[in-house]
Amino acid sequence: MKAAYFVKKGLVEAREVEDAKLEKDTDAVIRVLRACVCGSDLWWFRGISTRPEGTVGHEAIGIVEAVGDKVDNVKVGDFVIAPFTHGCMKCKICEAGFDGNCPNVEAGGNKGYQAEYLRFKNASALVKIPGKPSDYTEDQLNDLLTLSDVMATGYHAAASAEVKPGDTAAVIGDGAVGLCGVIAAKLRGAKKIILLSHHEDRAALGREFGATDIVSERGEDAVKKVLELTDGYGADAVLECVGASSSIDQAGQIARAGAVVGRVGVPQKEPETNKFFWKNIGWRGGIANVTTYDREVLLDAVLKGEIHPGKVFNKKFDLDHVQDAYDAMDQRQAIKSLLVVADK
Repeated sequence: MKAAYFVKKGLVEAREVEDAKLEKDTDAVIRVLRACVCGSDLWWFRGISTRPEGTVGHEAIGIVEAVGDKVDNVKVGDFVIAPFTHGCMKCKICEAGFDGNCPNVEAGGNKGYQAEYLRFKNASALVKIPGKPSDYTEDQLNDLLTLSDVMATGYHAAASAEVKPGDTAAVIGDGAVGLCGVIAAKLRGAKKIILLSHHEDRAALGREFGATDIVSERGEDAVKKVLELTDGYGADAVLECVGASSSIDQAGQIARAGAVVGRVGVPQKEPETNKFFWKNIGWRGGIANVTTYDREVLLDAVLKGEIHPGKVFNKKFDLDHVQDAYDAMDQRQAIKSLLVVADK
């Protein structure tokens, strides 16, 4: 089968690799229709973090081709979301809704989603989509694809920050996750949503998604502007969607006393959060609980047309041009690169 393959820093190519197959009775094999490139993929693409050669990707939707003997939630022919986090869905952690932290999942989780076929371990975590792919428009398929990671991660930021109806929420980061965080904050009832964005195209999409105010200033000027927009108090909830030390520090400065910061930006190094103590600021978040959010909130919202997170895909590629897909994101030509792997 054909798959995206990481060769070295700055180089990803389509290669023929061993076919995906069932290896355990809890596995499923999925024929991938749509996949995409994640901002976190750029860490090793740019050489900021290291990874071995091999297949890549962690976001996809597709058709179930085969299932193990112990898989009873999906069957061959089902149209599914393949979440990037996948719990056993039976343990105490999964039952609490934190499938992203399931202790019964192999280290490293699933990988190789940017491929024609995917072996999905712990298939009980797959989320079934009603009907078949041909029932949906291309835009709807894009919306559904975001539920494999980026929309669920944006929602995790809002849920972790405890965004409530009537709140003022501030979103740090105008990448795909931050933009989906805007959608999530609106979905949870925020009255005012402040997006910190330095790019006109992303700010425009943020407004379309529900941002009421855009702060384009940087550093201390950005903090001053957010405080102006909140009568000097700061935001009721802050969604930190970058992970840099500077953005974490900024989150503490723009949060009001007693607020909660929801963190989903992968940290570049351990942050200093002692200063949050003096303002009674909460600090929580981490890896998203994709299956839980999809089943409880997000899939229904997409199917009803209430949210359209697929608009974060502003460039489209096939698997043979996966290098171009990575380059487009690396060079900020794309908010998020879509990979059309097979016809629907």
